[in-house]
Amino acid sequence: MPITKRLFRSALTLTRCNVDRVRTQPTPGRLARLFARLDREPERPANPHVPVMSRHRLVLLLATLAFYLAIVVAVAATTWLVRLDWQLMFFRPYQQWPEVHAFLDYLVVLGQRGPTAVMVLAWLGWRSWRQHTLRPLLVLGASLLLLNITVGAAKIGMGRLGPHYATVIGSNEMGLGGDIFPSGHTANAVVTWGILAYLASTPRARRYLSAGSAIVSLSVGLTTVYLGTHWLSDVVLGWAAGLLVLLALPWCEPLVARAEVLVLRARDSFLRRRAARRKPVPGTSPRPLTPVSPRAVPATATVRKDPAHGPRATVRPEHSR
Repeated sequence: MPITKRLFRSALTLTRCNVDRVRTQPTPGRLARLFARLDREPERPANPHVPVMSRHRLVLLLATLAFYLAIVVAVAATTWLVRLDWQLMFFRPYQQWPEVHAFLDYLVVLGQRGPTAVMVLAWLGWRSWRQHTLRPLLVLGASLLLLNITVGAAKIGMGRLGPHYATVIGSNEMGLGGDIFPSGHTANAVVTWGILAYLASTPRARRYLSAGSAIVSLSVGLTTVYLGTHWLSDVVLGWAAGLLVLLALPWCEPLVARAEVLVLRARDSFLRRRAARRKPVPGTSPRPLTPVSPRAVPATATVRKDPAHGPRATVRPEHSR
């Protein structure tokens, strides 16, 4: 039986691997593409995405504000929401599931203003450096300022005590000098992690970051209820307070743009003045130093007796005293 098919392929047969092997420029891998994206852009983006106060956003803002006021009225009137707060407090979740207590002690740090602000500031600082713009840092500063003003004023104004300091069972504990209503951890988690989604440059990144920030803020809020540091109504109001800040940020965009122009103008002026101080004045040349002639000092002769050769005269200059 004749063999019509070659058993072994020739070494010169071109395959996909051979073609890839003889390429002059290898295809960059994932790590190389990642580092290329981390590198600084040559210039500032021409058309950066800046959110505007659209009709849809305005409707969400008004609906969230109405929900915020409804929660405040429900707690002030000691309705079923206050009874639910007390039932959860007596349930004591930290005693029901003590095995997760240590983990949740660390998880709640994602809602503390100091650590979260430092982490988000580092990321947005890199974004500002990469894209040649101060907008991410200025938007973060504006959001934290709004958060401190609105949530801080609400805490002081309503003065509600927390579950660990409650005095009368079934009461709303408002107006007693407390500072937990709304929950600052929850509102801060919504704003600091939500600002990453607000500043995202692509719709896909915005969706992923929005989902991630929602999961983090929900987890932080429920963790405070588990630890017994907040009522459930505190957490719900904290979610609404943080969302109000994010929805109101487009109104701050014109102020952010003007502040960026002023800061960059001041920076350019400072750099020009510093360069002018270092640059020599045209038409002038440094003068050579003229040597100073030594001052004539009168010499005085002293006689020193030598026992072998007799007296010897020595001349030395007279120093001024």
